[in-house]
Amino acid sequence: MRIISGFHKGRRLRAPKKLPVRPTTDMAKEALFNILGNNYDFETTAVLDLFSGTGNISYEFCSRGTTNIKSIDRDRRCIKFIKETSEILKMPISAVATDVSSYLENTKQTFDLIFADPPYETKQNDFEALVAVVFKRQLLNSGGMCIVEHSKQTRLSHLKNFCDLKTYGGNCFSFFK
Repeated sequence: MRIISGFHKGRRLRAPKKLPVRPTTDMAKEALFNILGNNYDFETTAVLDLFSGTGNISYEFCSRGTTNIKSIDRDRRCIKFIKETSEILKMPISAVATDVSSYLENTKQTFDLIFADPPYETKQNDFEALVAVVFKRQLLNSGGMCIVEHSKQTRLSHLKNFCDLKTYGGNCFSFFK
């Protein structure tokens, strides 16, 4: 995995081989950040990275100037890797090992961007529940967006607050406002 843009542009990161992850491809990540860069000032954006895995998305935000970012993953090895990497790169990422559903139900924080990349084998109703809790608990700031990465087999366009779908190879991003 590599950081595409910003202060650490071109930097390659090697995650331990046994982590249970599927990092977002560079092509999909670059397209996503082109969209976000036209709509958000990364330096003033509060970001929540759910199912953060290796921290791929969190590093990209930080490299582009985001200083308020929280990464959530239940796998302690992933969180350990994110903490070690963010310390080496001097990135202000707050990484927490906890269940995403529990975190969403209990957090008092709000965010400008919430990015969720659940495992592709996640059940349809669990994808739907994730989006529902974000809006039910009002976790987005005014003008905020929730982005869910998923496979082509998952359909989220029928959900309330859905506004767009972008597909890049095998990666799909559903956008909610």
